[in-house]
Amino acid sequence: MEPLPLFKTPLTLTVEEITRYIRQMMESDEVLRDVRVLGEVSNLSTPKSGHIYFTLKDHSAQLKCVIWRSQSMRLRFALQDGMAVEAHGSISVYERDGQYQLYISSIQPVGEGMLYQEFLRLKGLLEAEGLFDESRKRPLPAFPNKIGIISSPTGAALQDMLNTLQNRYPLAEVVLAPSAVQGTEAPAELVRALRALNRQSDIDVILIARGGGSLEDLWAFNDELLVREVAASRIPVISGIGHETDFTLVDFASDYRAPTPTGAAVAATPDRRDLLLNVLDARMDLIGAFSTRLNTHSERLDRMHQRLLHGSPARRIGDDQQRLDQISARILRAVNSRLKLDRANLLASNQRLSALNPAAVLQRGYAILHLPDGGLLRSITQAPVGQNFQVQLNDGQFAARAINTTSSIPQKESDG
Repeated sequence: MEPLPLFKTPLTLTVEEITRYIRQMMESDEVLRDVRVLGEVSNLSTPKSGHIYFTLKDHSAQLKCVIWRSQSMRLRFALQDGMAVEAHGSISVYERDGQYQLYISSIQPVGEGMLYQEFLRLKGLLEAEGLFDESRKRPLPAFPNKIGIISSPTGAALQDMLNTLQNRYPLAEVVLAPSAVQGTEAPAELVRALRALNRQSDIDVILIARGGGSLEDLWAFNDELLVREVAASRIPVISGIGHETDFTLVDFASDYRAPTPTGAAVAATPDRRDLLLNVLDARMDLIGAFSTRLNTHSERLDRMHQRLLHGSPARRIGDDQQRLDQISARILRAVNSRLKLDRANLLASNQRLSALNPAAVLQRGYAILHLPDGGLLRSITQAPVGQNFQVQLNDGQFAARAINTTSSIPQKESDG
């Protein structure tokens, strides 16, 4: 058996090892893993990274705190130095600086915890009744003639909405139902304003709006009676309460939830610039359609005019006249051709007749012998010796008598 040492040797650790050991101890502690801390914000720092660093302090101690960017983007209010808050998160060690700090997962101003629980309770109740169902929400009018506004008459939100409405759609008339938007009297005044606008038959849409604030500032818009009045409103309701990250029960019950009062005015009206562009586009479309239709009818009219001209008596008379001119021209050409042919035939006949004309023969030195009885002397047999006859020459005639005759035809020998 080995002897026991009289003194235990202490464990030697590096700074990193001891710091990591402390961090692991803190992160394994059930209390420190899920803790809520009350304190006052100080030394607030919001670098460009989006993380938030500050110190929670009270009269006797302080605690370093971190809110990572992913959590800081969900904050429903703006942290400020001196603000009393309730932070929820876990305690751990930042090893590089060797300091422990609170890593915050959620934070709210002191007093909002119970209000938020009441908000969730009432939301669940009204949601179960179907007041927030999308199916019951009404469409917004495309071109409202009269717009009702429920807001504080002295708030900046009202002026923002009026400016927006004037710039976007100055044709709409605005009716203000003034009301407090914060404090104990606000819920009842908001209900009275909503009922007053609903009694007017010519209101097309209602805007209920106010600027941003804490949960307590916006609590009037979580009033159960007001929420029920909004859901039962005869006229479509647009809510524009607080900032984009703020939600109230009126937002859930309204027919359209806008992120801001200005957004509510935008949602309620068309933009006159868009309308002007639409009018210009429609004008161009109308001109194009009219031109197309006009061209179609013009072409159709031209075709009908051509058919009318083609079938008109004047056109037929003109065609017949043209055909008559063509026939006349053909007849004239045929007559001329025939005349030319007949003239050529006549000339040939004249030439043949001239060639056979006795006078022409006489001109060549021949003579015609006429018997006393007027017949022609054609054979020597007709002119025996002593026969008188008349000799006709080209330029006259004279009397003659046959003195001697000689035949040029040989005589046939007699049989013998």
